[in-house]
Amino acid sequence: MTRTVIRETIFTAIDFESAGTASGKTDAPVQVGTTSWSLDDGISDTWTSYIHTDQDITWSAQKVHGITRDDLKDAPKLMLLWPHLKRRLASRAVVAHGHGTEKRFLNAFPGHGFGPWIDTLQLSRAAWPEISDHSLGAICQTHNLHHSVGKIVPDRTWHDALYDAAASIVLLEHIINTFELHNSPLSSLISPDTSAWHRLRR
Repeated sequence: MTRTVIRETIFTAIDFESAGTASGKTDAPVQVGTTSWSLDDGISDTWTSYIHTDQDITWSAQKVHGITRDDLKDAPKLMLLWPHLKRRLASRAVVAHGHGTEKRFLNAFPGHGFGPWIDTLQLSRAAWPEISDHSLGAICQTHNLHHSVGKIVPDRTWHDALYDAAASIVLLEHIINTFELHNSPLSSLISPDTSAWHRLRR
């Protein structure tokens, strides 16, 4: 897939929200969201689910995303979401803003083979090194992308998994358009040569 041209690629962004790290326990996902995009079809197939966990949601995590035990009451366990994740991530370029958490939680499915991975945090730092804050919310605010995100997922906000996945995919589209990368190889997003990008920058 890494030799594919960007305009021929389907991208799926993924985001997890978590229960937070409690003493003596590993973190656990409590919500997942995905949003797909391609140059020809635009945004498609937004999907989200809460995820059951036996762990308590820490106060600090709940303060960030607002998810409570009541939200997870009838939620499926992560392993039961495999068919949904496989359909949306297999044979796609997988996008996340700082992909460490997403990769770690997907390790629940050994040998899943998802990828290649596109990290919009890495791309944002490379594309706009002069900006001091490259967090997803800050970079979208700087480039006035939050309005586009809101149209895709109305009635949601930051730190909702579906909203953050949609924001990542909107940011990726903005980067591709700004640097006119449509006919570039997919590898230019995996290991960006920003000197080439800036020669093409509008």
